[in-house]
Amino acid sequence: MATYAIGDLQGCFTPFMALLRQIEFNPGRDTLWLTGDLVNRGPESLQTLRWVFEHQDCVQTVLGNHDLHLLAVAEGYGKVHADDTIQAVLDAGDAKVLLEWLRCQPLMIYEQGFAMVHAGLLPEWSVKKALRLAEEVEDELAGKQHRSFFSRLYGNKPLRWQDDLKGMDRLRMIVNVMTRMRFITRDGELDLAYKGELDGAPAHLIPWFEADNRRSVDTPIVCGHWSALGLMLTEDVLAIDSGCLWGGSLTAVRLEDRAVFSLPCQAYREVSK
Repeated sequence: MATYAIGDLQGCFTPFMALLRQIEFNPGRDTLWLTGDLVNRGPESLQTLRWVFEHQDCVQTVLGNHDLHLLAVAEGYGKVHADDTIQAVLDAGDAKVLLEWLRCQPLMIYEQGFAMVHAGLLPEWSVKKALRLAEEVEDELAGKQHRSFFSRLYGNKPLRWQDDLKGMDRLRMIVNVMTRMRFITRDGELDLAYKGELDGAPAHLIPWFEADNRRSVDTPIVCGHWSALGLMLTEDVLAIDSGCLWGGSLTAVRLEDRAVFSLPCQAYREVSK
């Protein structure tokens, strides 16, 4: 039995299937961890979502920002952007079943000594606390008031965490941290503007995982979201979005021994990351 963590798929179904063949994935024996962003921007979002749904017994996924965008648009909130590729999902005959399942997926998981989240965790959050915060959002998503949640989801504020945040400000910040964050300011404020490579970052920003006194440092965190960062494997962070969508590669890491498997990808998108 093996557990393979795989970076952002974003509708790149054909490379995903090729990588599964490469690692000789056996759905009756092995488990997949997917870092979120199952859909959007790539050409095969519907096929990807259907495959994961059909194999949910051996797959665990967390929600990414593109997954939440799909769900929001399906509920009548948010706009379909010119480079979105979610219309086939919205028009599918099984869309209701697929989207109800997707809406009930977690923001974060913790098993086998690893945590997985799409983007990252604030330095002041321990893994235990982050799991509790994720549950607050998951309860809203799975509840009867989920349409109200999506109606107020979009936005960049608040930028600083406080334990006494309430209502949608609290929920929105949890979502933005776990699904959109790359950098924070040196004094701990969330920055959602800069999305590029480490070397080009403004001096006042640091990647979330380099923050001093990060309380989750003792738990290896599997994440994706940041294709401009590329594959980065350290003792405590396994960042595995290696940019398949952009002509990079699709990466799988076997968690038991951290063996890395990589599949070169065709560039579906030529525009900026």
